[in-house]
Order: sequence, then structure tokens, then C-alpha cells
Amino acid sequence: QVHLVESGGGLVQPGGSLRLSCAASGFTFSNYWMYWVRQSPGKGFEWVSTINSDGDRTYYAEFVKGRFTISRDNAKDTLYLQINGLKSEDSAVYYCAKDPKPGTWSAEMNAMSDFDAWGQGTQVTVSS
Repeated sequence: QVHLVESGGGLVQPGGSLRLSCAASGFTFSNYWMYWVRQSPGKGFEWVSTINSDGDRTYYAEFVKGRFTISRDNAKDTLYLQINGLKSEDSAVYYCAKDPKPGTWSAEMNAMSDFDAWGQGTQVTVSS
């Protein structure tokens, strides 16, 4: 059974940093592209970042470029998101998600239902 567990969220002041983690189990983590997405009441679903199965290709939404860094440790079956320069508009629940197909980016990034697994999410709140 696929299981994804996010952690690392919290309350942080504008300009602050957080490191989110996502522990994966129940599948061969190193075979799958992985994603960070976020949801908030005001903006709904937003794709944040993607990393390929080997971890050597990364992609970012324009609004996080230069501030967020996605990475993975396939030996530890863990996905990370380093978030720097946090802004109030970054407040959201952050989810890690798994691509439905091995070895490729197949998810369409439109909704959570485009993925076949995601975690419970971790809340990031940016406020002074």
C-alpha cells in the first residue's frame, strides 16, 4: 500500500525558511517522478515543483523559482522541499504526490486527482 507522509510545516515569519519532507513507502520510490503541490482556500490547487526519478532534473512553478528547491534521497525514500524567502501568499497546505506511471511525468497538474497517491499534507503559514 502506497503511503506518503509529509512533515516540516509550521508558522513562520515572512522571509523565513522551512524544509518540508515526505517519507514514502509501499512502492519503489526511485522509479517515480514526484511532485510538491499546494492547496489554499484562496487559490485552490497549485503545482509547485517536480523532480524526476533520478533527482537530476527539477522543474518549478514561476512563482517559486529561486526560492524553493526540490530534492530527493532515493536511499531513504524521502522527498524534500526547501523553502526560502517565504511570503504570505505561500501559506497553504503542501502535499507531496506520486506520478501514476513509473519513469515519466504523466500527471497533468490540474488537480489532486491527477496523481495516484498523496499524503495528508503539512500546513505552512506565513505571518508576522
